[in-house]
Amino acid sequence: MSLLKANSVQIGQSTTGTNNFTLSVPSSPDGTIKLARGNSGATTQDILTVNSSGEVALTNGGAITLATAQTPTSGTAVDFTSIPSWAKRVTVMLNGVSLSGTSAFLFQVGSGSFATTGYNSGAASVSVNVINTTNGAGANTTNGISSGGYTGTAASTAYGHVIFTKITGNTWVASGVLYVNDALRVATFGGGVNLSGVLDRVRITTVNGTDTFDDGTINIMYEG
Repeated sequence: MSLLKANSVQIGQSTTGTNNFTLSVPSSPDGTIKLARGNSGATTQDILTVNSSGEVALTNGGAITLATAQTPTSGTAVDFTSIPSWAKRVTVMLNGVSLSGTSAFLFQVGSGSFATTGYNSGAASVSVNVINTTNGAGANTTNGISSGGYTGTAASTAYGHVIFTKITGNTWVASGVLYVNDALRVATFGGGVNLSGVLDRVRITTVNGTDTFDDGTINIMYEG
């Protein structure tokens, strides 16, 4: 029984390089491996990479990518940019996020810059102490997807997520649920927006535009 050792293995013998694939590890192996289109030593397109922890990343989507979490303690907005063009679903996650005042959250997306018009959004809230009874005022916004519909306090912290899903072209729909602990309310909301180009960013801000973030963790994940 023989053992073949190599840092790069070409699969396919076509005279057209893009019809072949190459499976390779770095010249100084570090626990990662990559599958690419093309001939060994002359690949033209990365397909997937497996890192040293066994995590798989697909170059053109299909995998879930978790961004770097932010823990805002100041400022009126938290931005995530450089979302890849192949993303078809983006999830915004809030854990214990607090504001300096009582404003509702506002979620905006954009292409090159944040869209501040063109949204169709609605929200309402329900008290966790009153089953099947709507107690929060509704909120309709056109400058973003609002979580309005609850009356929190400056001590309130929010937990939950908002999901943006591509429906066609550059049109996205959104839905979200946030639990606001101090107010003992659950806010539900949804909406949609048609962007001018490919979505590449998400912003978490406030309806009044002046309340600042003072606690909690925010992150996003995207998938193709």
